[in-house]
Amino acid sequence: MSVGEIVLAGAAIIAAVAAIILALRTGQRGSGPDLATTAAKLTEAQAALTGRLAQMAEGQVAAQARMAEQLQGQERAVTKMLDERLADVTRRIGENLQKTSDKNTETMGLLQQRLAVIDAAQKNITELSAEVVSLQDILSNKQARGAIGQTQMEDLVRNMLPPGAFDFQVTLSNGKRADCVVRLPNPPGLIAVDSKYPHEAFMQLVNARDERERTAAEQAFRTDVTKHIRDIAEKYIIPGETSDSAIMFVPAESVFAELHDRFPGVVEEGFKRRVYIVSPTTLMATLNTVRAILKDARMREQAHIIQSEIGKLMEDMVRLDKRVAQLSTHFTQSQKDVEEIRVSTSKIIKRGTAIENIQLGEPTGTTPPALTLVPDDETPIPRLQ
Repeated sequence: MSVGEIVLAGAAIIAAVAAIILALRTGQRGSGPDLATTAAKLTEAQAALTGRLAQMAEGQVAAQARMAEQLQGQERAVTKMLDERLADVTRRIGENLQKTSDKNTETMGLLQQRLAVIDAAQKNITELSAEVVSLQDILSNKQARGAIGQTQMEDLVRNMLPPGAFDFQVTLSNGKRADCVVRLPNPPGLIAVDSKYPHEAFMQLVNARDERERTAAEQAFRTDVTKHIRDIAEKYIIPGETSDSAIMFVPAESVFAELHDRFPGVVEEGFKRRVYIVSPTTLMATLNTVRAILKDARMREQAHIIQSEIGKLMEDMVRLDKRVAQLSTHFTQSQKDVEEIRVSTSKIIKRGTAIENIQLGEPTGTTPPALTLVPDDETPIPRLQ
């Protein structure tokens, strides 16, 4: 029952009630049937209204049930969707947490490796610091410092020059002993090499804190190196015995660079006295040049032997050319013989082929025919029976 029907039924009841009330007011009390009819109609309308209201209540209950069912379905759908979304979010959060955990684990592993490397480096630095302190102690001792320079110089000479081209700790005619002499053909002859290391003066120059200390250290360094140059020129340059020049080996590239950078006057003093200052690098270049000179000298000494050997080699080449010519003649004759043999074999093959193609035939009671050569593709003559 719809709401409109309910409204119409209510309006009818109200109209009936209104009619009864109007009839009572106008004095129609004696008309009993009319009142009874009206009352009956009113009762009927009320019953109809009650029925309609009951139907309406039932419909409303059914509608509420349907709406509750729809709401439950929607609630289940929403709940399912929320569960799926929640599961997806949970999965993503779990994956992100796992990735973050893996990345953190990897980062921690790398960090541990870096820390291990840093620990090892720190250990090496500590050991190196101890070695540097020990090296400083060694360098503070003149004898130990001289031994280091001597050893470095000897290693370079041994690696660069062939045996017999040098000697160590050689005593000259003036009683002075050179750290090394390089033996070159005259001129220039013997070249003395002496190792010097002005460590104290250089360290004073490096550790100077102000201009006054720096000036004093420069003067001490200049004086020390100049004294070494003069000593080498006086001790190891002997006319008629050694070359007119000598080599001063400085076993530190830093000292060599400092000399050429800030003390050009000292280097010029060495040039004047024909004492050439070298470092490990420049000594290698010098020794490489010496090795080339020695090689060229040996080649000049052996020039006549080389010429004799070349003459013998030319004789062998002429002899080899004659033998090759003879061998070529043999090859030509062999080729000619092979060609003649191939001609003979070709004739033999042709004759054999001709004999293969001969077919014999003889009719019964007649004289055998003469032999006839026929090609392979013709019909063969019947053979004798």
